[in-house]
Amino acid sequence: MIKSCYIHIPFCNTICSYCDFCKLLYNEKIVDSYLEHLEKEIRSIYKNEILDTIYIGGGTPSSLNLYQLDKLFNILNILKKSDNIEYTIECNFDSITIDKLKLFKKYGINRLSFGLESTIKNNLDILERNISKNMVRKTIKQCRSLGFNNINIDLMYAIPNENIIDLEKDIDFILSLDVEHISTYSLIIEEHTKLYINNTNYISEDLDYEMYKLICNKLNNYNHYEISNFAKEGYYSRHNMCYWKNRKYYGFGLGASSYILDKRINNTKSINKYLEDKYIFDYEKLNKSDIINYEMILGLRLIEGINKEEFYLKYNKNINDLYDLEKLTSQGLIVDNGINIYIPLDKLYISNEILVNFIKE
Repeated sequence: MIKSCYIHIPFCNTICSYCDFCKLLYNEKIVDSYLEHLEKEIRSIYKNEILDTIYIGGGTPSSLNLYQLDKLFNILNILKKSDNIEYTIECNFDSITIDKLKLFKKYGINRLSFGLESTIKNNLDILERNISKNMVRKTIKQCRSLGFNNINIDLMYAIPNENIIDLEKDIDFILSLDVEHISTYSLIIEEHTKLYINNTNYISEDLDYEMYKLICNKLNNYNHYEISNFAKEGYYSRHNMCYWKNRKYYGFGLGASSYILDKRINNTKSINKYLEDKYIFDYEKLNKSDIINYEMILGLRLIEGINKEEFYLKYNKNINDLYDLEKLTSQGLIVDNGINIYIPLDKLYISNEILVNFIKE
């Protein structure tokens, strides 16, 4: 049973230098056409399940004008929503207004996710972002005045020329906002981004590690529940938990991904094809071994790890029979407490090196 849905809005007012997501510069006519075809896609695939989470991501959904946002939410009224739905939309501080926030409230949005990334001028120049602390404070105050009580802030670190002092200033500023959720990302320089084209260099691995430790230490009043995510009690991202728990979900829109039945489906990233209603680019048909691989590499991102009983009920297999856990526990790479298996906190930074042990052909 599918209980989660992702909606991709690929439009942005500007293209950041690091962004490798499926995105396009905002164009009013293309947005209008896109929304019409998004509705067609949803109507052709959605099977009337009652959804517990909807996540509108991008791109920059808040780049749409009020009329287009109203149209988007009317389209999403096709989707049946549970009484306790988590309904998230991503926003940028430089494209949000009080009128847009009021519209979000009108249509039942109850979680806001803001891309802050940094407030340090050097970092903002490198990332090609345009925000200020005053802009951020004003927006958060407006959100609170309208009754939004579930807000996420994204923080990026390991930016070229960034130092520990700058990162600490960013963390302290975010803490001063008293938001419910903080997501952190070490900068990855992806192909086809401006940073990659300009041959931008990474910071040292040692400094990256020191920054990760600083984040974990400074955010110690939040629950560190996933490698890169921190939340107050009761404010874990329920939508992202769907991914980490390897549950099924819909993904609608340009470049969106779905997990339906035994297929992981990737939509086209070509706007021309999407506007011809040729949504799907490719898919991966999964066997049981593939599904278990996903279960392990996603579930072990969670600090609590994977519950052994739940695993057995899901796959009718004992996790200890599939993997040499004794070897990994003896090396201190995995903890097996008899109930859960998980990566210890002091090894989270090298989690990718650990996760390869859980991929079977």
